Amino acid sequence: MTAVAVEAAKPVPVARGYRFEFVKLFAAWRIRLLVLACWIAPALFVAVVSEQSSLPVDTLFGRWMNATGWAGPLVMLGFAGTYALPLLTSVVAGDVFASEDRLGTWRHLLVAVRSTRRIFVAKALASLTVILVLVAGMAVSGAVGGVLAAGNRPLPGLDGHLLIPGDAAVQVTLAWVCVLAPTLALGAIGLLGSVAWGRSPMGLLLPAVVALVMALAQLLPLPVALRLALPSYAFIAWNGLFTDPGQLGPLLIGVGVSLAWAVAATALAYLLFVRRDFTDLGHDGSGRRGLVVGAVPLVALLAVTAGILAVATPATGSGIDQDKVQRSLATSFAHLYRLQAGQLNRPDVTEAQLGATAACTKGDGLVEPEGPGNDWRCVVSWHLPGIDATGQAIYQLDITSDGRYVADGDGPKEVNGYFQVRTPAGDQPNPLWQFDGNVELLTTTKG
Repeated sequence: MTAVAVEAAKPVPVARGYRFEFVKLFAAWRIRLLVLACWIAPALFVAVVSEQSSLPVDTLFGRWMNATGWAGPLVMLGFAGTYALPLLTSVVAGDVFASEDRLGTWRHLLVAVRSTRRIFVAKALASLTVILVLVAGMAVSGAVGGVLAAGNRPLPGLDGHLLIPGDAAVQVTLAWVCVLAPTLALGAIGLLGSVAWGRSPMGLLLPAVVALVMALAQLLPLPVALRLALPSYAFIAWNGLFTDPGQLGPLLIGVGVSLAWAVAATALAYLLFVRRDFTDLGHDGSGRRGLVVGAVPLVALLAVTAGILAVATPATGSGIDQDKVQRSLATSFAHLYRLQAGQLNRPDVTEAQLGATAACTKGDGLVEPEGPGNDWRCVVSWHLPGIDATGQAIYQLDITSDGRYVADGDGPKEVNGYFQVRTPAGDQPNPLWQFDGNVELLTTTKG
């Protein structure tokens, strides 16, 4: 008898598996609905709000939405980092493996592809592509809606300096690119939850729950090293792009930490998936053991990162102290004073000529001037060329734990006492009445 050689079946190439998973994701009505919403809803929201007289002043850059179109996509970015992106990653990455458990299609997929490793890579890449499409849609839609509604005009930064439209467009784009890192971290956590919990809805909710816990942690007065070790900090750190010089140290740390979490969570999901027993039809995931195996390394990564940052960075405590607050406020005031002078057709002066300084206390001087709180009181002083008298303005500051603050003018009325100023072109918002600022949590960072 002649032996017949049987050629072993080869696994399906990753590219074909990726195309199949990508098409399968977009075939789901919820994904198509999300894509449509992300590419249309932000433009409509930004355009409508930019035309209103009442603006979301409690949102970063919200007070500038009717003055420049580049404020709108930044308002959307703040909303997306807190709510939209965690939910989107839950729907996409948190369900990419669990859907096979609910439908009972693992055996068919394994027979067709013949490689658990290639199945994982294809599903991870397909979910990543969908997430990128959703994020790009929100960024482009918000920018288009803002520019069409409020115009392609200069954008005041977080320290008051003006960014010309071209620079504003670049910085807005970079800000959206930077939040891709924490979004990928949440997406990787979604993959881990989808693998570990199978058809259980807990896997679907895991990215949103983790994002909520981290967002709540950012509201607490954490040590600066622990705050920067959380991947959610990168959803906030893009603020540093809008100061001069840029506060790039915290931003780069936040992006690096987020990418480390993305790699670690994806690797853990991969290890759990390739070790899964697909012959047991009653087993739809790794269950409690998978959760422990996945969670412990991430907690260890957080501890190690926080330890490294505590040693490597010079900041201690909350990272908010009197000197930083005074420098930040004086810089913002000087920039915005020039903006107000232009509105009123006053002679232009440079920041160096003004020589603005700030003297700040906390709790009426009864507590140490450090840390967040709404009890900061500052007196800003400046000089005008040819005038001997020193100008002074009072501000009440509400500083949050992440370093952002709102400076509320408390007199004199000629400088910051009114919401609007009367200009030759009509009443316009007074830039010195109330403005946002940012205290860099690290001691020194050169942009």
